[in-house]
Amino acid sequence: MAVLGSQAAFEEDVVDRRPLLYRLGSMAKRQPLGAAGLLVVIVMIFAAIFAPEIAQYDPEENDFDAMFSPPAAAHLLGTDEFGRDIFSRIVWGARTAMLVGFVCATAAALGGLLVGVTSAYFGGKVDILLQRVVDVLIAFPGIILALAIVAVLGTDSIWYVMLAITIPLLPNCARVVRSTALSIREIPYVDAARACGFGHHRIVLRHMAPNVIAPFLIMWTTFLGQAILAEASLTFLGLGVQEPTPAWGLMLRSGAEEFAESAPWVPIFPGIAISLAVFGFNLFGDALRDVLDPKLRDQ
Repeated sequence: MAVLGSQAAFEEDVVDRRPLLYRLGSMAKRQPLGAAGLLVVIVMIFAAIFAPEIAQYDPEENDFDAMFSPPAAAHLLGTDEFGRDIFSRIVWGARTAMLVGFVCATAAALGGLLVGVTSAYFGGKVDILLQRVVDVLIAFPGIILALAIVAVLGTDSIWYVMLAITIPLLPNCARVVRSTALSIREIPYVDAARACGFGHHRIVLRHMAPNVIAPFLIMWTTFLGQAILAEASLTFLGLGVQEPTPAWGLMLRSGAEEFAESAPWVPIFPGIAISLAVFGFNLFGDALRDVLDPKLRDQ
């Protein structure tokens, strides 16, 4: 009975039984910038999911009678050179940004996780081969490598663009995960798993990969903002999303080149959307790093 009583008391101390809103408020006080970044991310995801209900107009509908209308009640953020509502295009552009961001970030982080853990676990020739490939990819600036890949694959499909964004991101995650996995490889439970006869596949996926989840999540949130910025950059250069698909980089390209002075609202609002998206993900990633890193958790 005494043991049961002490166990119950221990569980009561460990388990946080405070209301969820109270705990979220406490976290927001400890990480106000992270909470602000998370709020921006939530708003973007909400806009992407409910774009048909939020947007006032069809983002691809031309209204030549309303070309270059300044921000007003009819068009909250004005219209572009084809009379298309900028607010509606920004809301629908959030779908493109979220699709590219989440697909590219997830693919790059998972690929880097697999490469990094495999390289650290096997070592030897496998480690040397994988790390030389990683070194070659890191040697190229990300945007240059993405441009080269898009030039080869073309811009006929947005999936080609996402592949071009994913490949330059992957080696960065692989390098970070490998450095963490090298220390985990020396922990006795990995040797115990080998002694029990477990295969390499099980040891890598069930014993090593879950223990590098903290750097994986941090890199994933960082990649979200980088992927959105890379997509906007490629689209601005004419090698990303093509008309008439609403995309922030495409809106910025058409507005910044010709109408920065005559209709400044055309490039300004898409630029603000890109900046907020990248800023929000970066803030959230920094806060997540502080929470997951035991060295920073109590500072």
